[in-house]
Amino acid sequence: MSQIKVISFDAEGTLVTPDFSEAIWHEAIPALYAQRNCIELARAKKIVRGEYDKVGDQRLEWYDIRYWFRRFDLGAPEPVIQSCRSRASYYPEVTEVLSSLNGKYELIVASATPSDLLGYLLREVEHHFSRIFSSISHYRQLKSADFYLGICREMDLQPDELVHVGDNWQFDFLIPRQVGVNAFHLDRLGSDHQESLADLTQLRFRLPG
Repeated sequence: MSQIKVISFDAEGTLVTPDFSEAIWHEAIPALYAQRNCIELARAKKIVRGEYDKVGDQRLEWYDIRYWFRRFDLGAPEPVIQSCRSRASYYPEVTEVLSSLNGKYELIVASATPSDLLGYLLREVEHHFSRIFSSISHYRQLKSADFYLGICREMDLQPDELVHVGDNWQFDFLIPRQVGVNAFHLDRLGSDHQESLADLTQLRFRLPG
C-alpha cells in the first residue's frame, strides 16, 4: 500500500445505522401510501416493497426519494424526511475512529445516498469530512469505477493514495479495487468474508504506519 492521503467512507451501513432509512422507506412512505389510497397499512407495505423490488438497487431510481414520491403521488418528501430525522444514529465506534484518523488523513464520504438525505444522516459528524460525494446527486450514476476515478481527479489523487471502506461488497469493495483504490469491505454481521472488517476500529490496524 502506497502513501495514503485520503480515507473515504460509505455512509449508510458504515457510519450510520439503517434506522433513518428504515423509517423513511419502510414506515413513513407506506403509511402515506395507505392514507392516500385508503387501504390498510399491511397491504400498503406489501405494495410499496413490491414496487421497490421491481426497480432494484442497480438502477438510479431506487435511491431517489423524489422519484418514489412522484411515482406514488405522495406530494413533497421534505415533511417526511424532517419527521424521521431523529432516527438517524451512528455505530458506537464511529466518533472515536473519525477523531483518531482526522489530522493523519483527509477524510471524505463517498455514498450512493442522495445529498438531500446525506445532510440529515451526517449532521453530527460532517465536521470530520472535507468533502461529501454522492454518486447519485453529483454524478448521476451508481458507485461505478468512473465515480471513484472522478473523486480521485477532483482531489488530485492517484487511486492508490485513496482508501475506501463500506459495507457493500460490489459497490464499496470490488468496484473501487478494480481501479486501484485500496478498498476494505465492512461486514458488521460477520457473515460474508473472513478478510472483511468487523467494525471500523479494525481499519486503523490495516493502514500503513
